[in-house]
Amino acid sequence: MKFKSKGLISLDIDGKVYDYKLFKSLESLSKTKSQRKSAKELNISHTVFNRRLLKAEEKLGLKLTKKVGNGTFLTQDGLDLLDEFRKYQIQIEKTNNINIAGGHISSGLLESISRPYNINVYSSNDRDAFELAKRGAVDILTLDDPLLAYELNIDFTPIAYDYLVLISSPNAEEIKSINDLEGLEFINVEGSAQRLAWSSLEHYDIDYSLKYTVNSQFDAFKLVKNSDNLHSFLNASYFNGNDILKFDTRHVISLIKVNEDKPEVDEYIEFLLNDGQKEIEKQGFTLID
Repeated sequence: MKFKSKGLISLDIDGKVYDYKLFKSLESLSKTKSQRKSAKELNISHTVFNRRLLKAEEKLGLKLTKKVGNGTFLTQDGLDLLDEFRKYQIQIEKTNNINIAGGHISSGLLESISRPYNINVYSSNDRDAFELAKRGAVDILTLDDPLLAYELNIDFTPIAYDYLVLISSPNAEEIKSINDLEGLEFINVEGSAQRLAWSSLEHYDIDYSLKYTVNSQFDAFKLVKNSDNLHSFLNASYFNGNDILKFDTRHVISLIKVNEDKPEVDEYIEFLLNDGQKEIEKQGFTLID
């Protein structure tokens, strides 16, 4: 698909213009996972909301949503479309605010502790956020996992530590040892620090399988809790779970300064490394050494 910005209110996709109402619908649905809740949030009827999605799918020739249990999730095409709209929106906006893009965990952390500062946050996975940073659309890139920085030999600034906990379905058998993980099915979160968990299981010679792949840890959590026997490894700062791989999955939450010409960015990073550390600890993260 070819995308072309038509301003803040629309996006030209392969010669057809889609107004902001579609993207507001996709954005709401990405959070609520319910067409009825999204329709209520947007103050329209469920019928109008559903018709809007079906009309867009017909024009695009793509499936934008899928039913999972009792919820409605965006498909990968739906997520890609929403990401493109968000990227153009950030690029078009002219603001003195600090623009931040990053993984769901790291960007969510900064959004939670930065009330004294004027920030705009774009939450995605590390690699998609990096693509946005390459366009020069953001001032700071945050990483849930430093792997990308290592791969590209980019200097990064640690701001906290985190680790992964095991989340299991309500009816799953209790996990008491690493050997109890043998043969289990897991939900994978793309672009997250879960690579540390999978590497650890392989190190311990544990046979496992990845049943589904989703785009955020919050989606993984919901799927696990609504299943009969699924599991996932998610960040301890956001989820309570079994810390069986605590020491194997400890990792750095970090940031990369993209904009060198904005004094507010240096001031903000200074805050995160000093006074902001108290706020970071309150959010469930471990302080940097």
